[in-house]
Amino acid sequence: MGYRHTPEAYLIDMDGVVYTGNRLMPGAGEFIFYLQEKEIPFLFLTNNASKTPEEYRARLASLGIHVSTDRIYTSALATTRYMSERWPKGTPVYVIGISGIRQALSESGFRILRNHKRAQAVVVGYDPHITYARLREATLAIYHGAAFIGTNPDVSLPTEDGIYPGNGAFLAALEAATGVSPTIIGKPSPTIFLEALDRLGTAPEKTAMIGDRVETDIVGAQNTGLLSVFLTGGVSGEEGLKQLDTPPDFVFRYLGDLLRWLKTFQKD
Repeated sequence: MGYRHTPEAYLIDMDGVVYTGNRLMPGAGEFIFYLQEKEIPFLFLTNNASKTPEEYRARLASLGIHVSTDRIYTSALATTRYMSERWPKGTPVYVIGISGIRQALSESGFRILRNHKRAQAVVVGYDPHITYARLREATLAIYHGAAFIGTNPDVSLPTEDGIYPGNGAFLAALEAATGVSPTIIGKPSPTIFLEALDRLGTAPEKTAMIGDRVETDIVGAQNTGLLSVFLTGGVSGEEGLKQLDTPPDFVFRYLGDLLRWLKTFQKD
């Protein structure tokens, strides 16, 4: 960690960084309060497209972290923006996913179908109620030429019980069935990082991505020219460092450890 100056802005992953299940990660609340107190720009950047910004705001509030919805940017919002730049309003789409991605697409004028017929795109987000019937309809739509879009490639989801299957597991099933690879919008794709930077209004070389997944948070940040902060207390753990050709700019265990380091630069 050879930097003499701290980052000027932060993109912050949520699952495994701020909380796991209903448990707040060590120092997370204090870190967010510090950013608010010092008026340091930040944005929560999550690959999970299952919840709306309002649902995430309420979840954070239940854990003692109070932010406005404009501080929360999800892969559902990034996916909707990507699609709105390529398809007109009224375009019929088949969706695997729940409130987060469905609300974002509906509010942007896309027509969500109940089956594969007439679908011009298939959008797949995390869906804890996924069924064989939904996978079947998505497979048929892709087979008949619909674009295949994944909100994010995370193969697992950290919970208090352990690891659950993530959206990447659903994408893998559809890719195996169709032979078609999805277009990924969320991390590590540059798409979501560039949109987040646009929202913050900050330069990539002065903005740090804080994450616990090397294959999405850290690799994506490095490929987009951001600073990277890897937290070993999350999904990838210490072993994650061995997966990287280029080490992260900063390594800590939890947000609380990062906060203690930041305070060494604080001037009275």
